[in-house]
Amino acid sequence: MRMADDIARIADRRKKVKACPICGKPSAERYRPFCSARCADVDLNRWLGGVYAIPGREDEEPSAGEDGEDGA
Repeated sequence: MRMADDIARIADRRKKVKACPICGKPSAERYRPFCSARCADVDLNRWLGGVYAIPGREDEEPSAGEDGEDGA
């Protein structure tokens, strides 16, 4: 019986619907991970508007001669 309980728990985990990252409502299969086209569009707008950003290192100033010019 223990194996049947484990299988039931696994099936329950799969049935759990994650929340929409924008509004918190249950996500819809069609728009996963969002609940609607509206929330998907809000997320896309945030990406395109620069709200989400991946931090990176600042580029160093190129030293003389590295930019391909002779300097003459």
